[in-house]
Amino acid sequence: MATIDAASVKKLRDMTNAGFMDCKQALTDADGDFDKAATLLREKGIASAAKKGERTAADGLIGIYVHTDGKQAALVEVNCETDFVARTDDFQQLCRDLAMQVVALRAPYVRREDVPEDVLEAEKNIYRQQAAGEGKPEAMLDKIAMGRINKFYQQVCLMEQPYIKDDKKTVEQLVNEAIGKLGENIRVARFTRYKVGEA
Repeated sequence: MATIDAASVKKLRDMTNAGFMDCKQALTDADGDFDKAATLLREKGIASAAKKGERTAADGLIGIYVHTDGKQAALVEVNCETDFVARTDDFQQLCRDLAMQVVALRAPYVRREDVPEDVLEAEKNIYRQQAAGEGKPEAMLDKIAMGRINKFYQQVCLMEQPYIKDDKKTVEQLVNEAIGKLGENIRVARFTRYKVGEA
């Protein structure tokens, strides 16, 4: 089994424009073979999805989900390129699934770029202190903190969370599969979660 490092993942990302987690998984599945990994991404429609990601997505829908207890709900704005795709059953199901995801796992942010710098710095400081408390070498504290920050992103960023209906894929992978299937750029713009009694 080949060791997949960040530099290898970056190289594949540069080749395909696919997401970080998609590239890492493809390299793992291909045992480090770049050409095979790129082929795997193309087969899944992810590489083409990344290319479509540069196109403007100005249409779309608001996905709505109300939990069975009637006390939690979410609205998610999901954009696509045309009204034609927005009206398809697949797109409408995606919007509903994303709203359900928001209710279930309560991410405060859509993607990692949305996490405020002060929140990120506070988390890094906590992880550095934890690592120091575990007796890790001073020179390794920043590297350990960054490794733990990736797990933090998986908890607080909707696109990096494991998908609630299939935890072997992330929400980003779910959206990329929809892009590959529907042939248009799809982007999760924003969301709001409601819970009775919470301001």
